[in-house]
Amino acid sequence: MPDIGVALSTIASGVLLGGILALTALGLSIVLGVMRLVNLAHGEFLVLGAYAGLFFLQFTGVDPLLGLPVIALLLAAFAIPLYRWLLQPLADRGPEAQMMTMFAVSIILQNLFVLAFSADTRSIARDYAALPLTLGPITVPLIYLIGFAISVIAILIVNWVVSSTAFGRDLRASAADAEAAATMGVDVKSVRMLTFALGVACAGMGGALIGAAFQFGPSSGGAYLLNSLAVVVLGGLGNVLGTLAGGLVLGALQSLGGLTLGDGYRDLVGMALFLAVLAFRPDGFLARGRP
Repeated sequence: MPDIGVALSTIASGVLLGGILALTALGLSIVLGVMRLVNLAHGEFLVLGAYAGLFFLQFTGVDPLLGLPVIALLLAAFAIPLYRWLLQPLADRGPEAQMMTMFAVSIILQNLFVLAFSADTRSIARDYAALPLTLGPITVPLIYLIGFAISVIAILIVNWVVSSTAFGRDLRASAADAEAAATMGVDVKSVRMLTFALGVACAGMGGALIGAAFQFGPSSGGAYLLNSLAVVVLGGLGNVLGTLAGGLVLGALQSLGGLTLGDGYRDLVGMALFLAVLAFRPDGFLARGRP
């Protein structure tokens, strides 16, 4: 039976990590909600964000967490031509063509990472990444708390953009009925392009946070893609705040699974939960419609 302090610390760490996982999953949720695209390269965009954070630190000397807006813009700038050249020409050929295209992009990016950065694992070395934070009987890594705070702020900003801006209105209209939105004057092609860029930007920011907390390598994206899918299913497709809640739930349950069954079973608990929700409530426990 684990000590109560260990149990509380494990659960608290899981909840904080779940907030970071929510940010990494947010881009996948938005893209899936608007474009009906399961972005199989989502994990590689996350890894690209981690590498961007690493080299941002090396070249500028500025902490990558302070440079997250720059990293987000860089990833968005990378996503726009990718969408125009690869995805937009396939928009009328069904979701399968775009999904398989992104699978190819995933494989290409993994190999490019190996060629450019080698297969070695890396991390964004920051002094605070190894510091613990103790509050009474609870001890959590400081980087988890920092990452959680940044993730929540970023998610709330995205939620405001989706719910309170003209772009967000067009995004919601395109998600609900693209043909009707186009009839009403919405430039659906531009909305989808910007939505894809926003999704990749969120993945990049989440990747930089992951890179500061954990080691990463060219093949790290697959595990985070699966976690992101679990968060999306828990929170509801395209539900921004639901994605945050789904991340918190997944993080807590993975920590409980690791505590009771062993750390090697963390991902097993998450995937079992993912399959259960997918089977019994595929729209998600917190689903409230499209974005």
